[in-house]
Amino acid sequence: MTTDVHRETFDIVIVGGGGSGLAAAIEAREAGARVVLLEKNPKLGGSTAWSVGSISATRTPHQRAKGVVDDPRHHWEDMPGFAPELAGRDNDELRKILCDEAPAAFQWLLDSGVRFMGPMPEPPHRQPRMHNVLPNSRAFIYHLERRARNAGVIIHCDTPADELIVQGGRVAGVRIRRQEQAAEVFGTKGVILAAGDFTNSPELKARFMGPREAKVEAINMTATGDGQKMAETLGATILNGDLALGPELRFIPPLRETLVRRLPPWRALAAFMQWSMDHMPQALLRPFLMQFLTTALAPSLSLFESGAVLVNQNGGAVRAQPAQLAYALADEPGNRGWIVLGHETTSRFSAWPDFISTAPGVAYAYLPDYARNRKDIYTQAPTLEAMAQRLGMDAARLRDALGDGRTPGPYVALGPVRSVFVHNEGGLRVDTSHRVLDRAGRPIDGLYAVGSTGQGGLLLRGHGHHLAWAFVSGRRAGKQLASR
Repeated sequence: MTTDVHRETFDIVIVGGGGSGLAAAIEAREAGARVVLLEKNPKLGGSTAWSVGSISATRTPHQRAKGVVDDPRHHWEDMPGFAPELAGRDNDELRKILCDEAPAAFQWLLDSGVRFMGPMPEPPHRQPRMHNVLPNSRAFIYHLERRARNAGVIIHCDTPADELIVQGGRVAGVRIRRQEQAAEVFGTKGVILAAGDFTNSPELKARFMGPREAKVEAINMTATGDGQKMAETLGATILNGDLALGPELRFIPPLRETLVRRLPPWRALAAFMQWSMDHMPQALLRPFLMQFLTTALAPSLSLFESGAVLVNQNGGAVRAQPAQLAYALADEPGNRGWIVLGHETTSRFSAWPDFISTAPGVAYAYLPDYARNRKDIYTQAPTLEAMAQRLGMDAARLRDALGDGRTPGPYVALGPVRSVFVHNEGGLRVDTSHRVLDRAGRPIDGLYAVGSTGQGGLLLRGHGHHLAWAFVSGRRAGKQLASR
C-alpha cells in the first residue's frame, strides 16, 4: 500500500533560516525567483540569533564617520594573523570574496534596517573593523524576515529536511517533514544548504575532532550538521572539520532574559542606542553594557591562574590546566561546574585590570557586576560549609578542592558554568560560485551551500567574520542561482 506524498515546486529551495539562508532567500526572490525557505525550528534565527552580533568590514559609513581609511585588501592581508599557524589551510580565494564584498553586505544590512555601533579595534586588524549590532543579534532576523516576507519568500518553520532528492543526475529538491507528514519540495534551479555548523553533532565531532569533543555541548543546540550530512551522501566533503572555537566555559543563560535581549529591534531604538554609544558618558552607559557582558561571554581563564577553583556539582575539584578545564568539565556528570573564589581572589577581580569577562573594544565586567546583574549565578557565603549547603554540595569535597579551606573567606561561587563549542569551521567544500564539490572537485549539479555549511575551507578566526561570511555567501548564492 502506498500513500500520496505532497509535492511542491519552486525555483529555489533553501534549507536553513538563519542569516545566510535569509540573505540567499531575499536576493533570489528580489531577482525574480520563486523561493521557499525551510527551517526545522519553530522560528527563524539559527546561530545568527545566538551570536554576539559582530560584523567585521571595511569602507563602512561608521569607519568614514570616524575618519578611518581602510581597504578590503588590507582586511584580506590581516585575517591570517588571527591564526598564522593555520594559514596553509585557509582558502585564499574565498577570503578575498569575503573581504571584497563585506562592505556591500554591511550596507545591505543597513538598508534592511539593521543598526550597529563601532567600529572597534581588534588586533591584528590594522584598523578598527568590528561593528556590533544594536540592540542585539535578533535584530538581524527581525529585519531580514520582514524583508523576505515582504518580497514574497515562502517560509515554512517546523519543517526539517531529511534527504536530498536527485533526479537525472542533479539535485532537484529535498524530502521534508511537516507536521510529521512526509513531503517533497522541488527547486527547478537548485537547492541551497544554509543549515549551519555541526557543533551539536556528536557523530561529526567524534569523527573530525575526537571522543572528548563529542561530549561537549553547543551554544546552539540545534546546530547538528544537517546540511553537511545530507551532502556527504552525494559525495561532498567537509574541510577543516577539526577546527572550532572551544570548548570553552560559559555561564548558563538566565531563566529570564535580560533587558538587552528583550529589547525590540526597532530602527528608532537602535538609532538612539547608536547615538548614545557615541555621545553619552560611560558612567551612564555602563549599567546597560553590563547586562550584556554578564550574560553572553566566557569567564576569563586568569581567574584560575589567580587561585579560583572549578568544582563539579558535588563539590569536587575539576583538575586541569586552565586552558584544558572545559575539556575536563565535559567529562563531569551533567557538564556543570562552579567557579569558587576566596577573599583574596574576589578582591582582585573587582577592579581593573582583573576582569571576569569582556567584549573586545566594548567594556569589562567585574565581580560586583555579576553580583548586581546575575544573582542567579552569584552565591556568597562566609565559610565553605555554608557555601556547600547553599549549593547542595559535599562540604568535605569542597574543603578538599580549596585546600581544606585555608583560603580565607568570605567565598563567592559563580555558576553553573558549562563546557560549550561556540562554532566550528567544518563546512562543505565549495567553489567560488558556492557550488558544492564532490571528492574529485567536480560540482554536484544543483547543490549550493552557504554560511557555515558552505565555508569551503575558509578560516574565520576573529570577531565578526562568521556573520560577515553568512551574509556575503548567502547574498551571492541567491543572486547567482536566481540568474540561471
